[in-house]
Amino acid sequence: MKLFSTPSTLIHVGRSLRMWAVASLLLPLGAAAQTAGPGSVSGSLKEDGTGNPVPFSDVLLLRAADSTFVAVAQTNDQGAFKAAYLPLGIYLMRVQDLNYKPLRRRFTLTEAAPAAQLQGLKLTAATATKLSEVVVTGQKATVVEELGKRVINVEKDLGSVGGTAANVLQNVPSVSVDVNGTVSMRGTSNVTILIDGKPAGVSNGNSGGQRLDQIPASRIAQVEVITNPSAKYDASGGGGVINLITKKGTKAGTNGTAALNVGTGDKYSGNLNLSRKVGKATWSAGYNGRDVTYQSHGHSEQTALLGTDTAPQTVRTTQVGAGSEVHRNHNVRVGVELELPKSQTLSLNVSPGKEVNLEGEGQELTQQTNYGAVQRARGRQDLDVQVKILNYDGSYRRTWAEHKGRELTANFGGVVIDANVPVVQRQFAEAGSAQVAQPGTRQQLSLLGNIQFGQVDYTHPLAAGKGRLEMGVKLERQAQKGANEFGYASSESRPNDFQDDPTRSLTYTSEQVVPAAYVTVQRPLGPKWSAQAGLRSEYTILSGTVQGGAGIAQRGSLNQDYLNFFPSATINREFGKDPGQNRLQFSYARRLNRPNFMQQLPLAIYQDPRSYRLGNPRLRAEFSHNIELGHQLNLGQATITSTVFARITTNSIQRLRFVDTLATRLAGPSAGLVTAETFLNVGRTTNLGAELSVNQPLAKWWRLNTSTSLYRAQIATNGIGTNRQALVGTLRLTNNFTIRPTLDVQLSGNLRSASLTAQGRQLAQGQMDIALRQRLFSDRAALTLRVSDLLNTQQYRSEIATDALSSYRYAKDESRVGWLGFTWYIGASKAKPGRIEAAPQGGGGFGG
Repeated sequence: MKLFSTPSTLIHVGRSLRMWAVASLLLPLGAAAQTAGPGSVSGSLKEDGTGNPVPFSDVLLLRAADSTFVAVAQTNDQGAFKAAYLPLGIYLMRVQDLNYKPLRRRFTLTEAAPAAQLQGLKLTAATATKLSEVVVTGQKATVVEELGKRVINVEKDLGSVGGTAANVLQNVPSVSVDVNGTVSMRGTSNVTILIDGKPAGVSNGNSGGQRLDQIPASRIAQVEVITNPSAKYDASGGGGVINLITKKGTKAGTNGTAALNVGTGDKYSGNLNLSRKVGKATWSAGYNGRDVTYQSHGHSEQTALLGTDTAPQTVRTTQVGAGSEVHRNHNVRVGVELELPKSQTLSLNVSPGKEVNLEGEGQELTQQTNYGAVQRARGRQDLDVQVKILNYDGSYRRTWAEHKGRELTANFGGVVIDANVPVVQRQFAEAGSAQVAQPGTRQQLSLLGNIQFGQVDYTHPLAAGKGRLEMGVKLERQAQKGANEFGYASSESRPNDFQDDPTRSLTYTSEQVVPAAYVTVQRPLGPKWSAQAGLRSEYTILSGTVQGGAGIAQRGSLNQDYLNFFPSATINREFGKDPGQNRLQFSYARRLNRPNFMQQLPLAIYQDPRSYRLGNPRLRAEFSHNIELGHQLNLGQATITSTVFARITTNSIQRLRFVDTLATRLAGPSAGLVTAETFLNVGRTTNLGAELSVNQPLAKWWRLNTSTSLYRAQIATNGIGTNRQALVGTLRLTNNFTIRPTLDVQLSGNLRSASLTAQGRQLAQGQMDIALRQRLFSDRAALTLRVSDLLNTQQYRSEIATDALSSYRYAKDESRVGWLGFTWYIGASKAKPGRIEAAPQGGGGFGG
């Protein structure tokens, strides 16, 4: 359809064209509009210049978080409009009228101010326009900024194609991800990670659970990052909460996606996500698979002062390693959501999965004592990690149509983790050397872990819309039992035959039960003020046993129990004409970090022939006071968010490395320097800093999202007698370009300066990614090309400097990888252009 028209001729067909445009918008955005709430918006439209009312114009109301359609209103002959029964939240309003230029406004409906007044909005007359096909598409922002909370739409982030949850978080403001997959927020890795708001057995770069770099990005629709959670959330996670929201289907019929990604160097991933809504039931099923191989290399240098004051000894060792890692993950998900009578819903989900990680590394080892002759040896380490994971959960929700805002929810579920990890270490004498080869060792680690939880939450609106009351209870149990069978190779001629060593083999059990309860109250304090206060209580009961292993019993008991209270408070002040336009927010929360059982277990796990990790059963929880003052300013389509923050942590848990002089001496002169890594409560840490985020369209085809942070980190390590501080900065930049209507390009990069550790520092790191997406077959499919770490700069470097030990470690995994991905949208033949942007509602999307 092609037209050449003036505004006057468009008047005659304006009403039919408007209805067609509205219909074309609603189809890709989804027909599941939810208009059941206490909010309303009203206003009027006038013509700029004349002041005449603008009748019969369409006013579209969209959710600001993802541009999903909520409601539509039309002005009367006096130019007035009104929409009622709206859910509370942040909205984008768009005025659709072919006689005038588009008009957009942003407003917020809250318990304190549920009704918005937008009177006298002025429309500018359109000029003569040549129209070809009219296509209206809803666009979702990659990052939606809120004070204390950020929502990342993974579908829009091209940097996650073929990647994992760790790749997704690399582009999130306030968040840093190192090469080991460990996530930190504002200088701490004490972060709580949830999936759909529930515990999921996800570890943060540590042993004992599913890692973020093992969760495919294709499973994730959105990521919520909450920097200072209220009392409604678990108190654990002093750095904040990261909630991974998975894809779900809501549309009638069968919908979903099928995707295949191929990466350079033997890397493959694929997924199939389907949903079917029939009557009151929505069924969903999915599969995610990943088979990738990464090359790695690294080296380390260590110098230690041993011996006595009268007979000092300087030992210097080096280690150069190269190897490969193979990761194979398979996961299946099945679920159903039922709509029950009287505004009730019930959902059930189950997800079994299997993970296989094969790691092998060859090492060149040297040792030099008192600057004498250099002794050389070769080493080899092999891991064969087999993990089975089962996630299951259910939820119930009840609302009351006659009492808007009243809600009762109940959640239950659990995770079962069955892991088997054999670690084999071998060390050989250099050819032609008189040195004696060290016997090979094998650690057969096994773990059976269980997490069960149940939670009930209730929300009750206060009289006359004067706020709301929330309360809830929760019970969570984590139990582990495992074993470490340690053995030596019987002879160098039979390297795969191992003889068990009962003095270094053990079994263990650990159980942690945490009952909790909370209450929060939110109230308006005037036309521009609102506040929320809450209190949470958690009682931690920890018990454990360790059997076997010489001397293990003397290391201490795992039994602990303690009751703590966690207050939180937030106060808001609106300065703008419209709610949410110009807002200041102050928040406080007390948080804690419970040590996990691997940090407490007195079990030596060798990371390579010369270093091992040992838990500390005397480790105690750390507590933090988190304070934030944030300001958000919305200027048209631009959002500017600035925050100053402070986090003061007492009884801080830090990772320390020291020389195991006994193991070094027992291993003999050719074995090298043996170091141990453990965890201690060392004292107080203080982080003071500021963040700035800007989300700004620079042109119709160019959108910029940038964030930067600068904070002072201080560690008062009373346990080792030092007090250290440093200035740390981060910078993140994402550019999204629309080259043509069907072609998008994303260029992103991040940089983090050196950061402080208890004994040294972790050096600067950064990377740059580029990706493009070409939509195909009228948006029924998409082809994507992504190159991660384009300049090949991502690496891990750390330093330790103490009186007895100085160390430098460097690790470089294969990070520059090209990914080619193809996605097919099942059911897309029923959709108008723009389905790709609306895909999360349909159970799939372009994230992987």
